[in-house]
Amino acid sequence: MISRLSLAACLTLALSATACARDAQTETAPQDASPTEVAAPAETAPAFEFSEAAWRDLDPENTLYLSTNYGPVVIELAPEFAPRHVERIKTLADQNFYDFLIWHRVIEDFMAQGGGHRSNPNHRTDLPPVPAEFTVRRGGELQVSELMMRPVRPRGRDQAPAGFWQGFPAGTRPLAAAALMGDGRVDSWLLHCTGAAAMARTADPNSAGSQFYITLGDAEHLNADYTVWGRVRHGIEAIESLNVGVLYDDPEFTPDVIRSIRMENAVPEAERLRVQVVDTNSAEFSAYLDTLRDADGVLPDVCDIDVPTRILN
Repeated sequence: MISRLSLAACLTLALSATACARDAQTETAPQDASPTEVAAPAETAPAFEFSEAAWRDLDPENTLYLSTNYGPVVIELAPEFAPRHVERIKTLADQNFYDFLIWHRVIEDFMAQGGGHRSNPNHRTDLPPVPAEFTVRRGGELQVSELMMRPVRPRGRDQAPAGFWQGFPAGTRPLAAAALMGDGRVDSWLLHCTGAAAMARTADPNSAGSQFYITLGDAEHLNADYTVWGRVRHGIEAIESLNVGVLYDDPEFTPDVIRSIRMENAVPEAERLRVQVVDTNSAEFSAYLDTLRDADGVLPDVCDIDVPTRILN
């Protein structure tokens, strides 16, 4: 039987980034605190009808395929927000680095961390560490919609606008404040909503190597403190199906295997999926948002707004 790690058990873990570490160099996601032209069944099924012009294809140069025992996962990369982390993921994918490594730390309703080895959950690349890219400085060329005010991190007093960039949930300082900045730019960051792909690290912010995690629930205490480099566009159900547990901490835990990670150009053409996402900068998406407002005109939280996706093959 699959071992399930309850929220109560998770809460007994320490809150530091290295709480599960067996030594000071353990690379980890932090502890939980408190992926013919007739469309296949839609990934998401909004009542709103989008025209063909509202859909965009993923860029093959920034599309990652992650193969699991439960099916393929397609991840869209975000080099505009995390260029060095995206470059690292591409390099490791091209080296077949992740093949048959494991999902060594999977916490229900929080995240699934991969890249460990059965004999060493701290396994990592020999490449140099990647510096933090928690936020990006942006001007008007990087459009992040400002749909609502929300805490940067849960239970915190610091609030900032939030919305979408290319279908990625994002937080940002108001672009209007750019005029007050010496460089004419403001900080923005990708949010840890369900389906975010981000880099694990030690307590050192600049220590990311090769281990990564995909969020499965409440992980927003990580916002602007861990680097998000991508988002699952297809196959999140495969990640949700992974065996739950922590290698060596849970005696009955049998970790699942990462079968492979490849960039789209390295995937056989017959196995590629044509994934499309609704353009969140479009007028149609704005109209779609209006259908989600409550009687007072208030939108759901940005993490609860479904950005429609579909597969066309």
